[in-house]
Amino acid sequence: MATVTSRRTAVLTLPTDTQFKVVRVFNAPRHLVYRAWTTPELVKRWWHANRGEVILAEVDLRVGGKWRWVSVTPDGMEVAFHGVYHEIVPNERIVYTEAFEGVSNADESATLNTLTLVEKDGRTTATMLTEAHSREVRDLILSTGMEDGLQEALDLLEEVAVSLL
Repeated sequence: MATVTSRRTAVLTLPTDTQFKVVRVFNAPRHLVYRAWTTPELVKRWWHANRGEVILAEVDLRVGGKWRWVSVTPDGMEVAFHGVYHEIVPNERIVYTEAFEGVSNADESATLNTLTLVEKDGRTTATMLTEAHSREVRDLILSTGMEDGLQEALDLLEEVAVSLL
């Protein structure tokens, strides 16, 4: 398992040729991390990763339900992702697809993501496993600088979860 350089709080690794995994410990109980991840008004407070403003966060949190999050960067570029929920165990696990709307074959190149939340002593370990269709797609995602944005988004997510205490 190779490790990609990470100087902040989340650790990104490459378990297989088509996967990347991010592990982050939050100083908040898992029900609050889950709430911040699944509540549209709260998603708008962290998903922008200090790179603009979230203008839309739709969450139909049920198996087969759809989600869509859209942000606008300071220079006016719209960044949108959407997907479908495949498995939901409240406060513990969410399995969903994620498609970047900036590519022509968004749904065909969607990843399958699994978020797992484990709480111990009031702290939550979030493990996010992303499965791409190919190594090329995985490497393309990683080459976008997504880790920097993810690090900042997860820091903001923690702030939101803690604010709910």
